[in-house]
Amino acid sequence: MPSAFEEVMAVRGKGMPTKDQIKIVGSDPVFSTKFKIGETCAAVIAGIGTAVSDIWELKTSRPQSAAIDVRHAAAALRSTGYMQQPGADGIFSDIRLDDHNDMRRITQPWPTKDGRWCLPHFGLPNLRARVLGVLGCEPTPDSVAKAVSQWDAMDLEAAIDEARGCGGMVRTNEEWMAHPHGQALAAKPIVEIIKIAESDPEPMPAGDRPLSGIKALDLTRILAGPIAGRTLAEHGADVLMVTTEGLPQISHHVMDTSHGKRSCYLDLKNSDDAATLKELAGSADVFSQGYRPGIMQKLGFGPEELALHRPGIVYVSISCFGADGPLSHRAGWEQVAQTVTGICHEGLPDRPALLPAAACDYTTGYLAAYGVLLALARRAVDGGSYHVRVSLCQSGMLIYRQGNVVFNEADKDLSDAELDTLRIETAPKAGPLRHLAPVLQLSETPPRWVRPTPVLGGDRPEWLNDADAAVAAE
Repeated sequence: MPSAFEEVMAVRGKGMPTKDQIKIVGSDPVFSTKFKIGETCAAVIAGIGTAVSDIWELKTSRPQSAAIDVRHAAAALRSTGYMQQPGADGIFSDIRLDDHNDMRRITQPWPTKDGRWCLPHFGLPNLRARVLGVLGCEPTPDSVAKAVSQWDAMDLEAAIDEARGCGGMVRTNEEWMAHPHGQALAAKPIVEIIKIAESDPEPMPAGDRPLSGIKALDLTRILAGPIAGRTLAEHGADVLMVTTEGLPQISHHVMDTSHGKRSCYLDLKNSDDAATLKELAGSADVFSQGYRPGIMQKLGFGPEELALHRPGIVYVSISCFGADGPLSHRAGWEQVAQTVTGICHEGLPDRPALLPAAACDYTTGYLAAYGVLLALARRAVDGGSYHVRVSLCQSGMLIYRQGNVVFNEADKDLSDAELDTLRIETAPKAGPLRHLAPVLQLSETPPRWVRPTPVLGGDRPEWLNDADAAVAAE
C-alpha cells in the first residue's frame, strides 16, 4: 500500500523528490484518534511544497526545499478552534463558537430502528430545515435521537437525499468499498487533473512570488474550497472571493479561511452580476466552485463553457461525493464523508464517532490547491485548459488507507504554549485576530498572506492592477 505522500506524488507524475527537497518531521497521534490525520495532511502539504518548487523552478531555474511539521499540519485541521480575539482588557482568548457547537451536538451518528446508525446533518439553516422536515422533530439531541430511532438507516438516508438535505448511513469501510460509488472513487486518483481543451502555453507571470500575477476566482464557502483559495493566496495569487449577499455562511470559518483574499458580492441569478463574473473569468487563471454537480453548467459557468470563454482556465470542482458514480448528485459535508467511508464506524469501541478534526474538509482543500499548482505548471509548458476535481469522500478514503496508531489520552491536543508558537497576529477590519500561520516552510519564498481577512463584500468585483498588486506585496 503506497503512503499518502507516494499517492500525492503519483498525481504529479515526476517521481519522488529527494530527502533534501522535502522534509516531513513528526508523527501521529496529535489528537485522540487512531487515524493518521496529521501525517496525511502533512503529506498533502508536502505535495504543495513540491508543486510550488516546480513552479519556482520554471520561473527562475531554481528549485526550492520544503519542510512540514506534522503537529502544525494536524493543528491546521482544527484551525478555526485556535483563533483568538482580544477582550475589553486587550487580552487574547479563544473565540466562542456556541452556535457551531450546538450544531455539532445534533450532527452526530444516532442509532436507528434496524440496529444501524445514521447521521443527519444540521449545517446551514436551509439544509437544517430540510432534515428537520424529514424527521419531524426539534433541533435538540433528545428529539433528534427519538426521531432517528423510528427509521431504518438506509430509508432515512434516502429520505434525506430526496428532500435535498444532507446525511448518511454509517457504513463500514468494507461496505463502502463494495458499494458502486466507493468502487467508482477507488478507480480514480486522489486528484483528477483533466485536460478539457487545447490552448497555447502560458509561462508563469513574472514576480517575486511563485503565484505572482495569478488571478483566482473563489466561489466556494465553509471549508474545503476556501482552504484551497487561501493556499493560493499564501503563494502570491490575487484571490477574489465571490459570494452573494445574504447567502448563509459560518462567520468563524470565513474569518479563518479568507486570509490573503479580497471579497465581493455578485448574484449569478442577476444578469448584470453574471455578466460581471463572466468578464472577470475572461482574464482569470483559476475558477473554483463547490456547488452540486450540474448547477454551474445551468448558470453558464461550467468548465467547458469557461474553457471556450477563457482558453487556459484552470477550473476546480470540489464536492463531497465526486463527479461520477450513483451518489455524485448528493451534497455533503465533512461529517457525511466520514460517515459513509468507514471512518465514523471505527470512531469508538462501543459506538460510531466523528474525528476530532475536520480532516476530510481541510485535506480536500489542500488537495485542490495542489491540483491547481500542477495544472498551472502543465499549462505553462504544454498549454491547455484543465479541470481539477477533488472530493471529501476521496480524502476520507485516503485517510483510511494510511492505517492506524494508538493514542492513550481521551482529550489529546496541542498545548497552549505550542499553539502560541504557531500563531501569528493580523489586523482585519473586524479587529485584531490571532490565528495559525501557514504550515509549509519554503527555502526562498516563505508562504504568507499580504492581506488580512476581508469583510464579506467589502471589495469591488475587479482585478488588482499592477500598481495595487505591488503595494499589496510590500
